[in-house]
Amino acid sequence: MSRNTVAEQLVRTLLAAGVTRIYGVVGDSLNPVVDAVHGTDGIEWVHVRNEEAAAFAAAAQAQIDGKLAVCAGSCGPGNTHLVQGLYDAQRSGAPVLALASHIPSHQIGTGFFQETHPERLFGDVTEFRELVAHPDQMPRLARIAIQHALGTPGAAVLVLPGDIAGQKAAGPADTTPVTAGQATAWPGEDDVRELARRINEADTVALFCGAGVRHAHQEVMALAERVNAPVGHTLRGKEWIQYDNPFDVGMIGLLGYGACYEALKEADLTVLLGCDFPYDDFLPKRNVVQVDHDPRRLGRRVPLQLGVHGDVAATLRALRPSVRRKDDDTFLKDVLRRHERALTRVVDAYTKNIEHHTPIHPEYVASILDSLAPDDTVFTVDTGMNNVWAARYLTPNGRRRVIGSFTHGTMANALPHAIGAAYAAPDRKVVSMSGDGGLSMLLGELITVQQHGLPITTVVFNNSSLGMVRLEMMVDGMPAFETDHAPVDYSKVAEAVGMRAIRVEDPQDVREALHQALTANEPVLVDVVTDPNALSMPSKVTADQVTGFALSAGRTVLRGGVGSMIDLARSNLRNIPRP
Repeated sequence: MSRNTVAEQLVRTLLAAGVTRIYGVVGDSLNPVVDAVHGTDGIEWVHVRNEEAAAFAAAAQAQIDGKLAVCAGSCGPGNTHLVQGLYDAQRSGAPVLALASHIPSHQIGTGFFQETHPERLFGDVTEFRELVAHPDQMPRLARIAIQHALGTPGAAVLVLPGDIAGQKAAGPADTTPVTAGQATAWPGEDDVRELARRINEADTVALFCGAGVRHAHQEVMALAERVNAPVGHTLRGKEWIQYDNPFDVGMIGLLGYGACYEALKEADLTVLLGCDFPYDDFLPKRNVVQVDHDPRRLGRRVPLQLGVHGDVAATLRALRPSVRRKDDDTFLKDVLRRHERALTRVVDAYTKNIEHHTPIHPEYVASILDSLAPDDTVFTVDTGMNNVWAARYLTPNGRRRVIGSFTHGTMANALPHAIGAAYAAPDRKVVSMSGDGGLSMLLGELITVQQHGLPITTVVFNNSSLGMVRLEMMVDGMPAFETDHAPVDYSKVAEAVGMRAIRVEDPQDVREALHQALTANEPVLVDVVTDPNALSMPSKVTADQVTGFALSAGRTVLRGGVGSMIDLARSNLRNIPRP
């Protein structure tokens, strides 16, 4: 029976804003909110094993469906666990509201049991972190928090003492419509005119695309075709720009491949489109212009000749009438040839005798997974070597999604991200590409998957090693230390929680195991024993390349294969005569 508490008022406000679930762990100061969820139709509580996973799940859900997602943590330790996932949400631009319950309001400041200061704790995670100090402040503060999360978009934190949550509400819920930050940012006419002038005056142009080109694929292709520009991309931009792209020259950075680095370095003008690539060592430092819908990002990586505030699609549409066609395609053809050759040199790493190599090559597993997964699969990817396999083997098509902690870079994100993705996209296959290091950090979330019957396919790249850390040490000339551990049979762990599991040690069994998992309508874990020594050094490493992580690790590039991208590169060269 409803008691019209502040917690109920909050829950009804969330429901009116389109929230259908809250991820979290029940307990003490959070109990009034949990009870309100229990008594309200249309919203559910998704119980996870760690609040960190709750925040990751909410972040993934928000990235898939674009709506507000909510996570919660009880006072003290409960809400401190949220920090990792909220950092990820904020940096990924995922609209997430965190409910951080608090100790009894009259005890705040006394050093009470489990007392923390959430308003300080989340200071670096979000601009909005407010304490509900009186029942009369609800639902107004809830509405502001919701609007902040949607409008930024990013994380917002509402701090709610348990005793206030249980008090009688002063009024009804706020059921007025919420507004997401979806307005188009149109560039200024002067900026468009100047951008066109610089493109027209440059003999050669290269385009470098980030996640900000999500709704601008057609416009980017039109500009590339008009000025014969090679098109490179970041990892977050890959899913939006690599498909149906005859100008593709790969990636730069830690996971880089192909001729993207050379294209940006040699072009007379580099145009950064919707990207905020942090490893500035790889970016050209001269003759760079940038387009972004967020003006705070303009020029914060490299010096600019021009910064244009505007959505990429809107800016390129406005630009099109003023950009003259470039007839000379020599630069584009040359870069495309080098891109194809770069991929050809490394393709044998995953094709030569790969089906007989044990331990199993992780590249082979990733390539088979890519070929078997449905065209609308949602992949979630652990930080570390799984980022490499995702970057090099997952083939985008405009329908697939690839979600990872690409801007925060934390371990253990893939499985909890998959939980949120499974709720957001129940009709799509969700695949967690988990490293054994990442999976073991939040291993309890296998119980969450099984308990809720989420048909997630968890593929564990089990090499008994922290592969990326191993590589970092190798690049810096250090012996690998404390990166390896005794083998663990994760299939047995999964079976122990009631989950179907398949252990793969023979490469001949990889395809069938993945096929079974991907076609099952139930949780399945595929534990693949992979080779921790699957990486090799390039033939030449300069002194400068080992002076810092961003440059050295990135230029040591992991010559593992590149999946079906070699086919794309060769297809793009079909009409270009070889010298």
